[in-house]
Amino acid sequence: MKTKHTLSNYENMKNKMAYVFSQYDQETMIRKFALDHDEHYLYISCLERRYRIDRQNGQVTWSADLFLTEEKADYNEAMTIYDVLCYPKEDHHLAHEWVNIGSLSSIQNGSLEKGSDHFQNAGKIFEGKTGAFIHACEKLGGEKVEKGDAAYRLYLFPFLPMILRFWDADEDFPASLQILVDKDILTYMHYETLMFAISHLLHRLKSEM
Repeated sequence: MKTKHTLSNYENMKNKMAYVFSQYDQETMIRKFALDHDEHYLYISCLERRYRIDRQNGQVTWSADLFLTEEKADYNEAMTIYDVLCYPKEDHHLAHEWVNIGSLSSIQNGSLEKGSDHFQNAGKIFEGKTGAFIHACEKLGGEKVEKGDAAYRLYLFPFLPMILRFWDADEDFPASLQILVDKDILTYMHYETLMFAISHLLHRLKSEM
């Protein structure tokens, strides 16, 4: 007897967004973000990982070996890429002013609302592991910046930087991780997508430690 395979809600949503992506004007995406492309694929880098998007069906894959082998992008990866390529208007821009994710003034509801604890305890991931945090940031192409026990500018996309500042625990304070984004990052993506993107970033860091 054959077992029926049921797609998860995440896979269903990802597949729906792949279809939505395939309906967008890809030439506009190529122009906006100076994307590498050929007849079959669009190419984009995210945290030092090379992705390609099938221009026909919208499926996203990534590879570490020039696509001799490839992996399907997971939900957070794919949804971030779809939103960044499809959402921005012509006037998307960076303010070149760093803000904590919790202080984005346009967020009214949801997990990234000011006061939310969604990433409040992220510092615990790296507690006692400052060296491993540094190693992981550098593996993802991070550029060292000031403040904290370790701090790096990381490029979610080549045109979209973030800053992570880590303070390890001491006798007075627990470990903490400050996540800074450009004040106008929401001209590039919805705030729900920012949550996906940061979750993906933390996952990548953990995998490199």
